[in-house]
Amino acid sequence: MLPAPITLFVYNRLSHTKQTINALKKNKLAERSKLIIFSDGFKNSDDEKKVNHVREYIRSINGFNSVEIIERPDNFGLANSIIDGVTNVVNQHGKVIAIEDDMVTSPYFLEYMNNALTFYQNEEQVISIHGYNYPILDLPETFFIKGADCWGWATWKRGWDLFEPDGKKLLTEIKRRKLGNRFDYYGAYPYLRMLKKQIAGKNNSWAIRWYASAFLLDKLTLYPGKSLVRNIGCDDTGEHCNQTGIYDTEVLRVKVGVKKIPSVENQDALKKISIWLRKSKPSLQQRIMRQILRK
Repeated sequence: MLPAPITLFVYNRLSHTKQTINALKKNKLAERSKLIIFSDGFKNSDDEKKVNHVREYIRSINGFNSVEIIERPDNFGLANSIIDGVTNVVNQHGKVIAIEDDMVTSPYFLEYMNNALTFYQNEEQVISIHGYNYPILDLPETFFIKGADCWGWATWKRGWDLFEPDGKKLLTEIKRRKLGNRFDYYGAYPYLRMLKKQIAGKNNSWAIRWYASAFLLDKLTLYPGKSLVRNIGCDDTGEHCNQTGIYDTEVLRVKVGVKKIPSVENQDALKKISIWLRKSKPSLQQRIMRQILRK
């Protein structure tokens, strides 16, 4: 069976993109994998040169079974680019591994993703596979949490078909079922606020809608206990990630065993993640200082 196609979304960050590609090429499955790159069009004249530099680089990429490049003539924006790109790829190939241009992966990332995609392809309760995890000790090698995630992930057509793009519809259902506290990891992270901001046009997050879509259907995502992805975009260069080091983690450099575990949410892992998120929230003073420094 051929590995799942890797779908990479790039814009104007040349250095980040190079690091992402160099890490992917160290995966032994890279040479067997199809790489599909979606390059978004520039927003303005300031970004035009940067976008062109990225495009010049991606045209030179090798080390994969094949490389297909889709250069958007216009600026789709991150959310629309990912929604459109993932939809097209899963409709054509039935499955997808999706990463953005700031995800530095472990040499075993592709192996883990493809093994899990194969292992759980007929498990209707499982909607996706995720590669990143927080720097938390004593988590199982793999486990399930309800919902979906966005920092190096994979799914099948049957999973992505459940994506609901209408944030208002998702928010209404969360409120109707009184699930706001659990949606926020028991108050540990303001996901509900993020969804409300998406509806109000204050952010354009596809990921919050992906999470809510899976959450409301009680679908599960498989996580590794140790991260296979490092996000290098939390440096004020990304669209939805401000400068912070709290999510930084070293990527795992050993194989992750994918084996049959119960298709239920791991309550112990959920509790540990909720505690970590709560402890990692910046204080009011830290938030004020961050805003001052960014002005």
